[in-house]
Amino acid sequence: METFSLCSFFLLGLVLLFTNAVPSLVDAKTHYHDFVVQATPVKRLCKNHNTITVNGQYPGPTLEVNNGDSLVVSVVNRAQYNVTIHWHGIRQMRTAWADGPEFVTQCPIRPGGSYTYRFTIEGQEGTLWWHAHSSWLRATVYGALIIHPKEGSSYPFPKPKREAPLLLGEWWDANPIDVVREATRTGAAPNVSDAYTINGQPGDFYNCSSTDTVVVPVDSGETNLIRVINAAMNQQLFFTIANHKFTVVGADASYLKPFTTSVIMLGPGQTTDVLITANQPPARYYIAARAYASAQGAPFDNTTTTAILEYKTAPCPAKGASAKPVSASLPAFNDTATATAFTTALQSPEKAPVPTDIDESLFFTVGLGLNRCPSGAKSSTCQGPNGTRFAASMNNVSFVLPSNFSLLQAHQQGIPGVFTTDFPASPPVKFDYTGNVSRSLWQPVPGTKLYKLKYGARVQLVLQGTSIFTAENHPIHLHGYDFYIIAEGFGNFDPKTDTSKFNLVDPPMRNTASVPVGGWAAIRFVADNPGVWLLHCHLDVHITWGLATAFLVENGVGELQSLAVPPADLPAC
Repeated sequence: METFSLCSFFLLGLVLLFTNAVPSLVDAKTHYHDFVVQATPVKRLCKNHNTITVNGQYPGPTLEVNNGDSLVVSVVNRAQYNVTIHWHGIRQMRTAWADGPEFVTQCPIRPGGSYTYRFTIEGQEGTLWWHAHSSWLRATVYGALIIHPKEGSSYPFPKPKREAPLLLGEWWDANPIDVVREATRTGAAPNVSDAYTINGQPGDFYNCSSTDTVVVPVDSGETNLIRVINAAMNQQLFFTIANHKFTVVGADASYLKPFTTSVIMLGPGQTTDVLITANQPPARYYIAARAYASAQGAPFDNTTTTAILEYKTAPCPAKGASAKPVSASLPAFNDTATATAFTTALQSPEKAPVPTDIDESLFFTVGLGLNRCPSGAKSSTCQGPNGTRFAASMNNVSFVLPSNFSLLQAHQQGIPGVFTTDFPASPPVKFDYTGNVSRSLWQPVPGTKLYKLKYGARVQLVLQGTSIFTAENHPIHLHGYDFYIIAEGFGNFDPKTDTSKFNLVDPPMRNTASVPVGGWAAIRFVADNPGVWLLHCHLDVHITWGLATAFLVENGVGELQSLAVPPADLPAC
């Protein structure tokens, strides 16, 4: 996204940064896009990098559609790495082949190959995003996906004057693929990032960055819609704008009961829509984001990224001078109280159709672990704590992706030996999940285990954080579904007492749940979308270590309840 100065009345920048929803005279449309994945020179933090991008853009292009529209996106891979594209939060009803996670719903697009993603937006409005779902390519391969209401419809809140997507990212002064490969080789935690970004720019507090800081223009008195997306790889982030309040109206392409706050928290994968009224004295105000780092003692990128909210009537600095923006105040990096206050304030705007009669009551532990290195192993490959290798798991199973077939292909074609459907419905060993965990439970078992659901099953899933190695806030994302977060809490979930906390009236609907540090979250959904759907932590280092599983949802009755046939150009393994 280009930077521009309002003092120069750079009107083209206004057109690029803001979009007004202009009603069309036609019904649902099909939007065609070409994505070319390629290496592009990108300079950040004083250095040039050969960065993997889409169409030479970092971040990639913003896609705008209306509820009910279809997308046809042709992806050509001209990079040196395998790639897939995931349309994060899109339901993909019957079109699991277009979901995108590597070796889950498709084999990767090899260098020189191509694949066309085809899907329809059904009943979703708000802010989503797209990103690579192969290794760590999504560090730079991502963009916004904005879903406006159907033609002729309106928002359930006053129409904003303008809209602006702000994508929060994470930047390494290195090749991200090299970073994760080195961590995989050594078994240690990967190096933390060197900067956070807003629309690809680090902002004023980093070297060689202040001249490119993103500027968001406003007129005094107007109310604008800011679409905030956390595209960071491994970090939850606090986000604020100096001296301004937010009215939160949506998250993960679902509307919310509006409420006011001065700070929001987003885990990787999550989006939040906020209204902001320009009711302060005309000036320049910092937009800022920095880490909510919940893992005790773990290293993290302790820097702050900024953009600038600039009133059009703000005095222009003299030539060669700089008018320093008003400073923004952010919570401390370990402020779990503020993070929790935000997530528990989210509610659906009206009574929600929450499933009540439950067919599948599941309990999944999520967290980190450590694998002992075999006798005689090289110390260079066992660089985790005390000569171990980092691992992660759900219900003590560390997920292993296949490499010869995708899970969906193996399911649809009946190919044996690729996966099993014996993922446990509850932990094989019960223990004090958030207490002092015995070292005998630190080592998970590797496996490609799925959990099978009948079409139409009403599912309750309790996601229980653990303190194996360290407790942490885990953003857990379910592909192919939205779900209701009916409760969250700290400590070990107790069905005898904690069910009284369940909100079955107006819980928020999301696609990524922030499981509290040292706590739990309970979600419910109806398994009405056949296919194989990945459930994983959106901290990419955790999915690299195996913090994932997948639901295999069987076909129902008839064509409309069955997975569509695979497209002819589905990449071969």
